Amino acid sequence: MPDAAATTWDLAPGVELIVDGQQWRVDSCLPHLGHVTLIGDEGAPWKVSLSELIHRPDCRRSTRTRKDLPAASRGRQPKAMADLLPVQQEHVIRRLDHIREVETGYRSGDPQAALPHEPLPQYDPGATTLTQRRLAKVAELRRAAAVDPVLAKSLALHKVSLRTLVRWDVGRRKLGPIGLSDDRWLREATGHRITPELREALFAVRDESLRRAKLTARARERLIHQYVRETFGDGVEIPSYDVLRTVWREWFGSSGARQRYARSAALAQKYGTGRHVVVHRPGQVVALDTTVLPVKVLEDVFGDPVSVHLTLALDVYTHSIVAFRLTLVSDSSIDVAMVLRDMMMPLPMRPDWGEDMEWAYPGVPGMVVADFAGYDVAGLPFFAPETVTTDHGSVYRNHHLVEVQRVIGANIKPSRVLRPTDKKTVERAFGAIQSLLFSLLLGYQGVDTADRGVDPEADACLTVAEMEHVIATWVVRVWQNRRFDSYAPSWDPGGDHSPNSLFAASMAQGGFALQIPSPELYYQLLPTHRVMIHGKRGVKIKNLWYNGEALEPYRGELSRRGGKAKNRYVFHRDPRDPCFVFFQDPRTHDWHPLRWVGLPEEGHFPAFSDAHVRQAMRELRKRGLAPRSDRELLPVLLELIGGKIPVDQWPTQLTKKQRTERARVVAQATVAAADRPANAATHMTPLPVVPVARAGSKGAKVVPLRWRERAQQGQDSVNSERRRRREASSPDHPLPPQDLSERLRASSLLTLSDDDFKDEEVADPTAASEAEEERCE
Repeated sequence: MPDAAATTWDLAPGVELIVDGQQWRVDSCLPHLGHVTLIGDEGAPWKVSLSELIHRPDCRRSTRTRKDLPAASRGRQPKAMADLLPVQQEHVIRRLDHIREVETGYRSGDPQAALPHEPLPQYDPGATTLTQRRLAKVAELRRAAAVDPVLAKSLALHKVSLRTLVRWDVGRRKLGPIGLSDDRWLREATGHRITPELREALFAVRDESLRRAKLTARARERLIHQYVRETFGDGVEIPSYDVLRTVWREWFGSSGARQRYARSAALAQKYGTGRHVVVHRPGQVVALDTTVLPVKVLEDVFGDPVSVHLTLALDVYTHSIVAFRLTLVSDSSIDVAMVLRDMMMPLPMRPDWGEDMEWAYPGVPGMVVADFAGYDVAGLPFFAPETVTTDHGSVYRNHHLVEVQRVIGANIKPSRVLRPTDKKTVERAFGAIQSLLFSLLLGYQGVDTADRGVDPEADACLTVAEMEHVIATWVVRVWQNRRFDSYAPSWDPGGDHSPNSLFAASMAQGGFALQIPSPELYYQLLPTHRVMIHGKRGVKIKNLWYNGEALEPYRGELSRRGGKAKNRYVFHRDPRDPCFVFFQDPRTHDWHPLRWVGLPEEGHFPAFSDAHVRQAMRELRKRGLAPRSDRELLPVLLELIGGKIPVDQWPTQLTKKQRTERARVVAQATVAAADRPANAATHMTPLPVVPVARAGSKGAKVVPLRWRERAQQGQDSVNSERRRRREASSPDHPLPPQDLSERLRASSLLTLSDDDFKDEEVADPTAASEAEEERCE
């Protein structure tokens, strides 16, 4: 049916019509001839008969020229009470009360809810007419305006007339309470009028400001004036500074970002780099990040309070914390590689964990997983990641991580610049763990220095190992079973879900690939070194020589490998523990550990790092020494790492920085030994670990320092190695030389015979007679 309002008297010049979805304006209408001329947006006229236009089903009047609509609703969606400000809504309610009192005599409009003084005589519907009540209301509002001019002016009561009350009443009957509002309150938001010349100047200054250093708003305004004057002359009108600043913020956003970040964001927006990824399965995207643990802990060597780094791997789909690590130093590429390995390995059960923390996901029984893993498995998801999202740290951008992602088959991608949505899940996880766990522990430092306690270092009571156990227990028992508040899946946005329930649901939907990597994955994730094998000494890596029986078949032979490292062998080395390197046999592909040639055969050697080796080499060059083997390097290395410093003075000579550095080296060697597969025998006897209490702490448990034992074991290792070399060089063992006292007694003329000493010793006569009888018999 055609619009009933589309009649001849409605088709006056200037009226706009919508015909078949296009905008038309009436240019002329001749009712006596039955023709109408319409002008489109492109300016082309269209002559059509009046009957055809009225009976077209797709012909509608445009709301922009309809006089029967309020001005605030023409060309826009109808106005509503929600569009008004709170003060304006109060004004509408006041006007509605006055209109109700004029119509019914009661402010509420209902006699059942009448006030004690209602109805007033001048508003009594039974004694007055509607016009009389309206005139009485006008007089009342004028008196109120004289009493309180400020309130009257804000409500526009001093300008209310009889015609105003009629207009209010008509608007209320037609549109409801919103009909009492003033159309000027909801005037059209046309924005600022920007000419084409000014638009060109704004974009030109925008491009220039990205190339230059950071500019202020005043400097940008001067550049806009300069561009307009030199390009278009003085005839172009330029708005004020406030208008330009407002337009700049609306078009280009705030100018609070750093220049290099703003340039990166502009390039990403210009070329459209990246796209939104919908994550719909576990392991599709894993967010990885590192932060400083906000809790002070005790390191395991000296017992000093230190800060550690927490590396967290979070599955974006299920929000499961699939792996984490605590390091005394900032994480390196080998730590990231081990975190990726941890998320692929099932988490073993610990002695104090109950049955409620075992593997309980449907589809794959816990006994099957335990058979594949070789141990009881905790209820934490494990899978091979597909994409790992990281930040732009150098630890994630190196050749080692490139090789790691090739080995595990993942794709390690840095997050986009100024795109917080790429890593928002892991950042929110850090905040959640801090509020749910870390803030309850002793030694918590707060979010910044202003919120710190009196002495968080003195409050520290947990060691690094104990903190790791606390976090692991909390993750498996609390985090994995905690209900989501705003991370429900798209297929059930209103349901109750946790990381465990989401992982179980994904297993039911898409299945679960039970793939547990072999222990040899540890060797494959280590950094590689390509060197030649020396005929007698072995291989030299990072200034240290390594040797072993596994090199015997390949001494003096080339590897026959092509490429950049032609004819060289590949060795894998853990930077956290330089005592060993690992060699994969080219024929059998078995892995063999190679010991550092300066390492004692038995006993414990203090942990060291590559920095200690470089320091030892500098010390040797300074002393003018040129050792031919690492065995001569061993005493210098022991001196540098504490083996020959006086035992009684050691703890007082080291500063806190030196103690922390020593504890970090020991912790790295311990973690490297824990990551090493069980079949990689190293024949090392670890130092005994006895929990003791540190002075000044309440029941704190740390590993004792035992400097005397460490120095003695290092010296014994050197002595035993020297003794073994001496014995190996001489097959016939000569008798030890005589003591100095024995040689003097044999050559001195003043030495008394042994008989004289025996006579002096017989002082008892009874014993002497018994001895004489025995001699006679």
